[in-house]
Amino acid sequence: MTFVSRRLILGGAAGVVGTAFAAGAAGATPRSGERPRREADGQNYLIGCGIADVTGAVAGQGMMGYSDLEQVATGLLMRCWARAYIVMDRTTGDRVVFVNVDIACLFQSVHLAVLQLLTWRFGDLYTERNVNINATHNHNSCGGTAREYAYSLAANGFQQNSHEAEVRGIVAAIVHAHERLAPGTILLGHGELHDASANRSRVAFELNPAEEKAEFPNAIDPTITVLRLQQGGRDVGAITWFATHGTSLTDRNTLIAADNKGYASYRWEHDEMGVRYLDGQPGFIAAFPQTNAGDMTPNLDLVKFHPGGPTDSNRANCALIGERQYQAGRAAFAAARPMASGGVDAVLRYVDMSEVSIDGAYIPDGKSARTSPAMMGAAAMATSTEDNWRSQLFFLFEGVQNPLVDALGGVDAPIEQWVRDVQAPKLIGVPLGILPPRPWVPSVVPIQIMRIGDLVLASGPAEYTVVSGLRIRRVVARALNAPVENVIVQGYANGYSGYVTTPEEYVSQQYEGGETLYGRWTLPAYMQEFDQLARALAARVDLGRGPAPLDWSGGPQPDLLPAVPPDAPVTGLRFGDVITAPQQQYHAGQTVDVQFAGAHPNNDFHTGGTYFEVQRAVGDDWRRAFDDNDWCTELHWSRPDGQPTASIIGIQWAIPVDVDSGRYRIQYTGNSRDAAGGLTGFTATTPEFRVD
Repeated sequence: MTFVSRRLILGGAAGVVGTAFAAGAAGATPRSGERPRREADGQNYLIGCGIADVTGAVAGQGMMGYSDLEQVATGLLMRCWARAYIVMDRTTGDRVVFVNVDIACLFQSVHLAVLQLLTWRFGDLYTERNVNINATHNHNSCGGTAREYAYSLAANGFQQNSHEAEVRGIVAAIVHAHERLAPGTILLGHGELHDASANRSRVAFELNPAEEKAEFPNAIDPTITVLRLQQGGRDVGAITWFATHGTSLTDRNTLIAADNKGYASYRWEHDEMGVRYLDGQPGFIAAFPQTNAGDMTPNLDLVKFHPGGPTDSNRANCALIGERQYQAGRAAFAAARPMASGGVDAVLRYVDMSEVSIDGAYIPDGKSARTSPAMMGAAAMATSTEDNWRSQLFFLFEGVQNPLVDALGGVDAPIEQWVRDVQAPKLIGVPLGILPPRPWVPSVVPIQIMRIGDLVLASGPAEYTVVSGLRIRRVVARALNAPVENVIVQGYANGYSGYVTTPEEYVSQQYEGGETLYGRWTLPAYMQEFDQLARALAARVDLGRGPAPLDWSGGPQPDLLPAVPPDAPVTGLRFGDVITAPQQQYHAGQTVDVQFAGAHPNNDFHTGGTYFEVQRAVGDDWRRAFDDNDWCTELHWSRPDGQPTASIIGIQWAIPVDVDSGRYRIQYTGNSRDAAGGLTGFTATTPEFRVD
């Protein structure tokens, strides 16, 4: 089957956001949606789905996910996308927006920037209250997009170009979804998936009460939850929630990619429903968001510093874990049924997690407690050993604790220091919450509850372990009188502030406990705040916005990377010259490997476009068969020895076994930059070759 490339239909994404900027700058009156009355067609909602490219720098900048300064991008495996869904109740006019983004973390600085653009574009139609933006948590996206120092410095500093790519892409996806609103229906499906995750922190999980562990017989959360979105009886979208980390490709990978959840989206959108296009957008958009994936790894072997499973190939594992999510999502999608209740609703409140006073009702021993400013533990700095090939700090290890606590009598010792009361037994590595010139991670964070028919999302800016998620789900379900199976903890949402373990798990100080930043009682604080928010939602009581979040846009931003010099061609060649040509003939299963005298890829991200195409001859025409978003292709960037301003662009195409035979060629599009900053585009094409 020939698939239509998404590159062809997303070229307008940048223009959409440019319009948003122009409308705000010109003082145009923001558009607001009318409230249509319910039609007698049984379609109780207006539904819109949109997608846009958020891929930033693919070369020479840090990557996000592993906080490894040596993991610097050298190319592109798959582009990263924002997938937006808008659901509007046709009776009340209430609406919600759900956006899932192929990035490691949705940082609060990105969240606030997106909301500002939405205000310029839509006025008060889409706000922090009814917009949920969350990350797939793939560990191979562009780094430096955060303004928060802890996360920008972990990727060699703040990078404005990649930050803007994420912000503009998210807004563009929402605009596309808004422009495609049409009458529709929503169905809800459930299922289970038992071979796409493992508990990487079993020693901590086993410290939980037996009743809670019994909810997860294999120490994993196998739940699959799917929303099936239709317009006029035609399927237009799916949102499939499942808990597993985006670490299949591991810290050895230096190609920008969307990991296993991105692969699952790619598979579904390239299936038979993905070949239809409407109004310049795919006819079907499939997102695979996270839930409580804090202790869930896709590396099933659970071997320390040797991540693998089901196979020895990290690349193959990424596809296998993605394929399993896709197939499980399709099964739940097929079994989805209409929901008993309708309508949509949302509420959001900011909480200062550095100073929450917690009622004993939310704490296992019944005693009141508090949180503290964020502290990174040494155990977190040691990395998650099941998902990494190496640690930058070999002298630290998971489970490391403060020996002073044991010397004073253990966790229950009657001492008064705030370190003991709040952070013990954590060995504090970096006091992130009190570093100058301002906290290096957010203290004031948003929690949000969003309802779409029967489904309830309890959303927070963190990575919740499966038992932490269970406790929050139970609290929210009780407050809203909803079945607990219809309540999802939507992690990685509207901000990022580390992990959330149960107090019992925290004591073991595994990686997740070391990065539970606000102390041992972080989860009870979240439980209390979600309970209050859910009760207020049920009673239609406004708790107010809460404390204002810190605006990160005005402060200085460190950038540890040298400036990229103007481009020069490889010595003796011109831009676009073919350095390594293809062979004359290939067979399915072989790999085509070519090289061009190119330019730095960061000169132009080709947002909504492509760096290259694999083209097939059809009569006298050359038509795109694959491009830089396809799983079977790779782009590699490098500097030739002794030439610090020249670029070699390598393109690999692993020929699929079911590819059509015929004549092929590879075409590369680059942009060279001169000393004045001017860009000159060029296109280069290999000699043709045959595939049989």
